[in-house]
Amino acid sequence: MDEVVANSEESIAKGSKSFAAAARIFDRETRDDCVMLYAWCRHCDDVIDGQEGGREQAADFRTGQVQRLAELRRQTDAALAGNPEGPVFEALARVCARRNIPAIYPHQLLDGFAMDVEERQYRTTDDLLDYCYHVAGVVGVMMAQIMGVSDPRILDRASDLGIAMQLTNISRDVIEDAQAGRVYLPTMMQVTGHRDQWPELHRMALELLDMAEVYYDSAMVGMAALPPRSALAIAAARRVYRAIGVKLRKGPDQWATRVSTTKPEKALLFAAAAWDVARPKPNIPRTGLYQRPS
Repeated sequence: MDEVVANSEESIAKGSKSFAAAARIFDRETRDDCVMLYAWCRHCDDVIDGQEGGREQAADFRTGQVQRLAELRRQTDAALAGNPEGPVFEALARVCARRNIPAIYPHQLLDGFAMDVEERQYRTTDDLLDYCYHVAGVVGVMMAQIMGVSDPRILDRASDLGIAMQLTNISRDVIEDAQAGRVYLPTMMQVTGHRDQWPELHRMALELLDMAEVYYDSAMVGMAALPPRSALAIAAARRVYRAIGVKLRKGPDQWATRVSTTKPEKALLFAAAAWDVARPKPNIPRTGLYQRPS
């Protein structure tokens, strides 16, 4: 394993145990490309949020965000032009070149981080879905391209899965985000994350989880177009992320600790994912769902 792939494996092991576990199902080449793309996404997210592996946010993370975003854009453009600076950007350059991923998609992800830098307000569901696409749906699109997908209709379904996962993440992290001054819930209330707000915040989080279910269901349609091992890996990731939402539904006290799935739970969810791949896929239209920008 070369340095770039090894660095990427370390990044995914620290940043996402759920996706790291699901990624083991991929064939070697697909796995390498997926973890390399993940490493670049994780690096950009951490740089913007002043974190490491999505954890331990610096108290002054807002200071210098604009400059850090500009530098990420410069480094990303250099990588896409064939002049990467360091292993993370070498990873992006390799994946985009090998899989013919258009530059618009990495740029859209950076546009999503720009929404955080600008402290964009999410007053409506459409506002929130636009954010979810730019920080997660577009990652689903790029991952699908790594798996050989080019049909725009299937890329739409990959975007739907990313959006569903992001809605789940937002629901899980409501209190943590509020304490860092970030609010993604479409609301006019002043969100502080104090315990007395938890019941009302949980009610709003349930609405996001209900919305996520629609996108999780839509994503099922696209799995039929994937190679078998890729389909199983994506079905497993879908099951694991959705399970976080199932736990959150039990009540606001779930926020007292970070909601996650255990190794035995993941094993059961992975087994159930095999059925998702084998069974006939529902014919679910995308009527009313977010339309990703071209």
